[in-house]
Parts: sequence; C-alpha cells; structure tokens
Amino acid sequence: MKKELTYFNIEGEYGGNQNWFYDPMMRLGGCAAIATCDLCIYLNLYRGNKHLYPFNIDYLQKKDYIKFSKIMKKYLHPRMKGINTLQLYIDGFSSYLYDINDEEIKMEPFSGENSVYDGEKIVVSQIEKEIPIPFLLLKHKNKKLNELVWHWFLIVGYEKTEDDLLVKIATYGKYRWISFKNLWDTGYDEKGGMIIIT
Repeated sequence: MKKELTYFNIEGEYGGNQNWFYDPMMRLGGCAAIATCDLCIYLNLYRGNKHLYPFNIDYLQKKDYIKFSKIMKKYLHPRMKGINTLQLYIDGFSSYLYDINDEEIKMEPFSGENSVYDGEKIVVSQIEKEIPIPFLLLKHKNKKLNELVWHWFLIVGYEKTEDDLLVKIATYGKYRWISFKNLWDTGYDEKGGMIIIT
C-alpha cells in the first residue's frame, strides 16, 4: 500500500529550500519556518485554504517564497536551541493563523515518546486525509540521518512494506524515502515528534 501527496515545485525544486536564503540565521536555523511555508502553500493549493499564502499561488517563484519566509520568521524565528519542542511550533504557527484570521486549522502534538506503532497509525491517517505532517527530529544515533538532526521537515507520503513503513519526506528542495521505524527510534531520551493538523 502506497500513497504520495501531490506536491508542488518552485523553479525546479521540490518545495522550498532553506539554502536559498541570504539571511545566515534563516539559512542555518529556519527549518521550522520553511516547513510551515511549504505546509501553507500545500494547504492553499490542494485544500482550498486560500488565505494562507499571500503571493501568487498560480505562479510560485523563489523570490516570493523568500518574502514569505521573512513573514514566517516573525512567528517561528531561529533561536539558540531552535524550535526544539512541538509546543513552540504550535504556538508560533498559531500566532500566524491568528494574525491572518484563520479559524479552521487546529493542531495537536504527537510526541516522539509515543510508540512507533502509534506513530505509524498517525502517519497513515494523516496522509490518507491528504494532510502533510510537520516532523521534528532532534538527535539521532544513525549518522546517515545527520542532515535531519535538529531539523523540521514534512512527511508527504508513505509506503507499507512487509516489515516496515517507509515515509516520504520533503526538505531542502528535494524528497527522500526513509524507514519510519528507524526515524522514530532515535536512541536518545530527548524526543521530537509530529504535529497533527486538523
């Protein structure tokens, strides 16, 4: 069983890319804002939430995306430890939604302390509803995931195999498939987790 969300490209890249920014703080620590910009564009394009993206949704451009990231920076700005908890993310994104008079989108945290089995159920449920999942990964024992350490990204698809659930993630203007079991089992006590959007 496999499902991938229809996604968008911006000037040949898969969603937005943190490496586009000249602002060194956003380039280094703007991942929460970038994941949220992508989420807003997706919800505008495919879920009818027209007010979420303040630029031309029919002609996505890098320059407009960068302007949007500067707006989002106010709400999810880089800081010493980053947006390192699910609640910080919810508080920041909720403030943006409040300022644009959105009363439709609700969020709840799903901590990385929950079981991988329950996490897999959330992934399947959200993707089947065609809603991307903001994901926070803090530390991880697997060095192959170093690019994703202390980082926010979106889950935008899944594939069930005989013994695992693979997830499709969008970040840095590209996508990749990862074992959810490996992603969830960080090997550390300090956990990130997922944001459930309703």
